[in-house]
Amino acid sequence: MALGAVAALALLALLPRGAEPRCFCQVTGYLDDCTCDVETIDAFNNYKLFPRLNELLESDYFRYYKVNLQKPCPFWDDNSHCGMRDCAVQPCPSDEVPDGIRSASYKYSEEANNLAEECEEAKRLGAVDDSLSKETRQAVLQWAQHDDSSDSFCEADDIHSPEAEYVDLLLNPERYTGYKGPDAWKIWNSIYEENCFKPQNVKRPLASGRGESFIYLRHTFYKWLKGVCVEKRAFYRLISGLHASINIHLSARYLLQDTWSEKKWGPNITEFQQRFDEVLTRGEGPRRLKNLYFLYLIELRALSKVLPFFERPTFQLYTGNKSQDAEMKHLLLEILHLAKSFPLHFDENSFFAGNKKEAAKLKEEFRLHFKNISKIMDCVGCFKCRLWGKLQTQGLGTALKILFSEKLIEKIPESGPSYGFQLTRQEIVALFNAFGRVSTSVKELENFRNILQNMR
Repeated sequence: MALGAVAALALLALLPRGAEPRCFCQVTGYLDDCTCDVETIDAFNNYKLFPRLNELLESDYFRYYKVNLQKPCPFWDDNSHCGMRDCAVQPCPSDEVPDGIRSASYKYSEEANNLAEECEEAKRLGAVDDSLSKETRQAVLQWAQHDDSSDSFCEADDIHSPEAEYVDLLLNPERYTGYKGPDAWKIWNSIYEENCFKPQNVKRPLASGRGESFIYLRHTFYKWLKGVCVEKRAFYRLISGLHASINIHLSARYLLQDTWSEKKWGPNITEFQQRFDEVLTRGEGPRRLKNLYFLYLIELRALSKVLPFFERPTFQLYTGNKSQDAEMKHLLLEILHLAKSFPLHFDENSFFAGNKKEAAKLKEEFRLHFKNISKIMDCVGCFKCRLWGKLQTQGLGTALKILFSEKLIEKIPESGPSYGFQLTRQEIVALFNAFGRVSTSVKELENFRNILQNMR
């Protein structure tokens, strides 16, 4: 018997009771609220964008992320932490982080592009230092206004806090840690039940529900979801897509073998089917996967929109390695141009249209709900899950900030400072790594699809 057939039989034995090696061919066709289809995204991502993006994220500029994992949970007192070794995060010794990233005095772009340190100093002194140039003083004041403005969708960490540390994302990959049960359930339940605009009397249809009760809940829930405005429906779909993406990562990088000599990580078909199989999830799995594609379109659209910010000659991805920095900027621009070339982009102009007063109120609610979700990440008991949760919510929050700053981005000059629209290095690293996670999920779906087809 061929080795491939043996492997397929071994995987077949691991399937949950009642499951068959179904492929996920039902996740096809057009997505709700979009003109795009799943097949177009698969081809574009898996064969064009994913390989380039993966190379970019392995570079020094994007692999080091500064994060405070010690912040207490702001919503409940239970600060218990996962004690399993795979939940731990190994921070970087300071001498391993490239000087250009570590140096607080260096501005990775032109002086007006990231003046957080001068801004903090100006706030402490109550005035702008007269020794700064006129242009820099103006940039400092505008950065302060930007910092206090209402365009932030996330509760960002104070990277100057003594508790904030650099983490090498390549050495702390997102994968299955064993963190589950009531603590993990509490996080997601808080996100869905309290932050997705859902009324308390409308319950989510969970596969654990029984018979007619489940059918009634599903009917009631999707009737509500279909009836709400496109913005609130999109909000729910983004969170569901993020949840699906995370579950795909955990299923694709599962601890398959743990012995004294080695650990083996790989795809766990049982875990994947329990989360996404159409029958086992009673129809919810394919919906979750379609929401993943919706999330992909939103973040891809943000990348296509933010191109002018990165195209300026004065912008650089500074690490201190001149040749690598130039090479990575070239690759970054190649990726952004590729994102812009995607033929079926999501049209965000349908968001917050109509009555200006009502639209502004809804946008503020949208922003505050998402900001609340970013705070919930400090309640995650598994440090590795907390790291990736914080990074991915900041990345999605940055994507939303870009989409809702279109007019400011259009005003960015081809050269010189960008006063109206700013991105910090933290936001840039989070934006591309978060999209990298979603892109990886789409790629992993192809892998799972192939495994399941080979098992038929």
